[in-house]
Amino acid sequence: MLWGLVAARAAAVGRRVSVADACAVAVRSARVSGAWAAAAGDRGPDFVICVTDPVCEQLTELQLTLGEGPCGDVLSSAAPVLAADLGDEQSTRRWPVFAAQACLLGVGAVFAFPLTIGAIRAGVMGLYRGSPGPLPAGCLGDALILADMATVLLLDGLGNGADGQGADGSAATGPVVDGQSPDLAVHRAEIDQATGMLTVQLGVPVAEAFARLRAYAYAHERRLADVASDIVGRRLRLQGDPGRDGGP
Repeated sequence: MLWGLVAARAAAVGRRVSVADACAVAVRSARVSGAWAAAAGDRGPDFVICVTDPVCEQLTELQLTLGEGPCGDVLSSAAPVLAADLGDEQSTRRWPVFAAQACLLGVGAVFAFPLTIGAIRAGVMGLYRGSPGPLPAGCLGDALILADMATVLLLDGLGNGADGQGADGSAATGPVVDGQSPDLAVHRAEIDQATGMLTVQLGVPVAEAFARLRAYAYAHERRLADVASDIVGRRLRLQGDPGRDGGP
């Protein structure tokens, strides 16, 4: 039944089934406010594949900027993380900054599921709701099934996008999978490019360059993608001393 809903959604817009379709069906099935999917990289949650609304995009970028949140925990444990109340003591102790920032976005609960096959940890599917509370009875099983579908679709989509071509036959700017928003693909490419530029400018390893990028975005209360865009566009240059990083 769930696969039929996923396939029907893709058919309605005239394209092949993608992770975005699985996320959209998860929102309806689990009766939540939104859903997202992110692929996994060496440093944890990497590029965002799809979001169902702007709040999801902010949630995923917040976790990438802070380096804390349910997505990272899911990838570490390869098990679901179900936070039914981001305002309770357990959540605030587990993710002190993320939980507070997510609540400011109007998020009351977050549920994250690993996209795994065997030892392969391909990414994370997340759900959120605006009010605290657990998933309705019977919805957890559906979410797990949809996460399995999303895993297969993600790995299939990455394979189809490995030729470096965009959907229109042009050169792709970064990792692109079926159903991924072009804007999300561009953001991911700019973050990677900015990280690479910082390794040269600061003379530091990739991991440290990315940490500096995240730290600047957090300290200046800016989106990671916007800071990366400024660095790539040479409107911002970080200094070698972390304490002397200037603005655009």
